[in-house]
Formats: sequence, structure tokens, C-alpha cells
Amino acid sequence: MHRRTRRVGRLALAGLVGAASAFAQAQNAETGAAAPTLKQAFEAAWSRQPEAVALRLRREAAQAQQQAAQAWTPEPTALTLSNKTDRLNRNLGAHELEVGVAIPLWLPGERTRSGALAEAETSGVESRVLAAQLRMAGVLREAWWQWQRALVEAGSARDQRANAGLLAADVAKRLKAGDLARADQHQADGAVATAESAEARAMAALAGAAQQLRIASVGAAPRGGNATPAGLEPEPPVDAASARDVAMHPAFRDLQDRATVAESAAALGAVRTRANPELTLAATRERDLRGERYEPSITLGLRIPFGGGSRHTARTASAQAEATELQTQLLLERERIEAEHEAARARVASARAQLSAAERRAQLASESRGFFDKSFRLGETDLPTRLRIEAEAAEARRQAASARIEVAAAISQWRQALGLLPE
Repeated sequence: MHRRTRRVGRLALAGLVGAASAFAQAQNAETGAAAPTLKQAFEAAWSRQPEAVALRLRREAAQAQQQAAQAWTPEPTALTLSNKTDRLNRNLGAHELEVGVAIPLWLPGERTRSGALAEAETSGVESRVLAAQLRMAGVLREAWWQWQRALVEAGSARDQRANAGLLAADVAKRLKAGDLARADQHQADGAVATAESAEARAMAALAGAAQQLRIASVGAAPRGGNATPAGLEPEPPVDAASARDVAMHPAFRDLQDRATVAESAAALGAVRTRANPELTLAATRERDLRGERYEPSITLGLRIPFGGGSRHTARTASAQAEATELQTQLLLERERIEAEHEAARARVASARAQLSAAERRAQLASESRGFFDKSFRLGETDLPTRLRIEAEAAEARRQAASARIEVAAAISQWRQALGLLPE
């Protein structure tokens, strides 16, 4: 019964590992390329984002708005045509034909402030793109390092299962030779079963992390679902002395440009107290009776609308409220970014200290494992002690590998806090 249970467990584990391998092979077959780096995954994912797809059109719109602000008139000129006759009543031959143009005029200060608003919106397009890239990079980085953590756990579980299998095989040989009891064989087999269960959980977690990364990268995830963490490529470390100023952070720049746009819109609304006046220039040909000569004339007119009243006040107050709100958000955003800088830098220092301790522990555990392995082979150490030392060594190796991932992840989070994109 015990052997049958072990066989079923091994078959289930083999099925899970095979499914994960097939998943990775299917992903590799889709691209026929090696697993990309974090930077490559970011670039591929960004190319499919809605902001990236619409970027060219937004730039064209901003450029067109700048050109409109530099035009001679706020709106296109209009052609006016009128024809007056008395055919429907007296029919004496009276006729008047008028052809002219209506030219909208800029209000005082409107053209300058329209140009400032167009310039602010042009700058806002670029900062909005950088902020969107940083937000996507944050989601991708989180999923990427979760995938790396799952890789470490899966690799450690595979190693532990392999070592447990070797130890169980050695115990089986010594059992046949009469050096060990059947109870020792059961303990060794139990250690193998525990390692197989841990590997199954690790492989399931790895498959889930790979799928989450695929979602975060919009289908541009690394294809090596069963890869090992040996291919880890951390992002470049950040020198604290060369950290970027808060004003250069994409999120801060985006908010700052939005505030500038709101202030420019409020300034423009302050001068748009009425609709634009119109200058009319028309040429007229008219006669009073049939048979008379047409007499030409020129008409020059000016149309001045009345003030906007409460409507203008509402628009101006709304624009000023938006500008005030964004300025307040700027202060809060600066504090948030500075706090994230300090927290991220502290996480990097803590992760490096933990890595140093974990590597020292792993080295000592490895040396102790060698001592006890030799002692066990000589019969000087019992099997429970040997199993305990093996488990401690495996845990030390796992923690050291995890600590290396945490250092790389902390550096990545620090770069995210500084507003740096993946490299």
C-alpha cells in the first residue's frame, strides 16, 4: 500500500512537471527565440499598450493645436453671400447681390495664451507617455520578480528531491548489506515523498507566476517556463549619489504638466470674456429698377458680441479650481516620491545584508553536510541526523538563492521609485 501511494504521487508529479514543460515548449514554439530580458519584455509589452498605439495621433493633434495658436485668426474665415430681389412681390427689377468675407478676430491676449496652452499640452503628451511607461514597468517588474522567486523555489525543490533520492538509494543499498534497518529505509522514502510534494507545489506556483507574468507583459512574457534561475540578469544598481531629482520623476512631471495645462487654460479663460468679434468686408452690386445700371459699393462691418456673463464665470472658476487641485497634488506627490526613495534605498541595504548572512550560512551548511555525509557513510552518524543535516543544507541553499533574488528585486524597486525604466 505504501509503495502504491508513492507510485501514484510520483506519477502525479511527473504529470505536473510534464505539463509545465509542455507549456514552456509551446511558448517557445510560438516565438522560436530564447527568453527575453526584462528590458526586452518591457519594450515588447509597451509596443502593444493603447498609449503607445495612440501616441503618434496625439503628437499630431498637439502639433496641429500649436499651428492653430499661431494662425492669424482664431477660427477660419467665412464666405458670406446674399441675393435680394423683388420678383416675388412688385417685380420691378430691383436686385442686390452681396459677396463678402467674415474674419474672426483674436481677443486681447487670447493668441498669446492660446500658444502657451498649446505648448503646455504638447509637453503634457510626452510626460503622460513616460508616466504610463513607468506604471506599466511597475506592474511588469512585480510580476517578473515573482516569476524569478518561483524559479528559485522550483530549482531548490528539484535539487532537494534529487538529493533525497540519492540518499534513499544509498540507504537501500546499505539495507541490503545489512548495515541499516527497514525503519531507516522508511524514513529515507518519507523524505523523498516530502521532497516530491514540495516540488509539485513549487512547479504549480511556477506555472501560476509564469501566467501572471504573461498577463502583465501583454503576451511578451519570458517563454522559458521551466528555466533555471541561472539566467538571472538583474538591473544595473543605482548609485545613491546620482539619484534623480524628484522633478525628473515621470509621475511628478506628468502631474506638473497637467497643472501647467490647467493654469494655462485658466489664463486663457480669463481673457475669453466674450465670443470672438468678426470683421466683415463685402462687395455689393445693386439696382432699383429694371434697365438701370448696377451700382457697386463696399461694406466694412464689425461684429462685437456681448460678454459671457455667468457662463464665462463658471468656466473660469472651474479651470482655476482644477489648477489649484493639481498644485496641491504636486506637493503631496513630491512627498510620496521622496518617501519611496528612502524606503527603496533602505530595502536594498537590508537585502544586501541578508544576502551576506544567507551566503555565509549556506557555505557553513554545505561544509557541515560534507562532514556528516562522510560520518554517515562510516556509520558514525544515524540516519535521522543525516536527514536533518540534509534538510538544513537544502534550506540554506534555498535562502541564499532567494536572498540573491531579493537583492535584485530591491534594486529594481529602487529604480522604479526613482522613475527609471527597465534596462
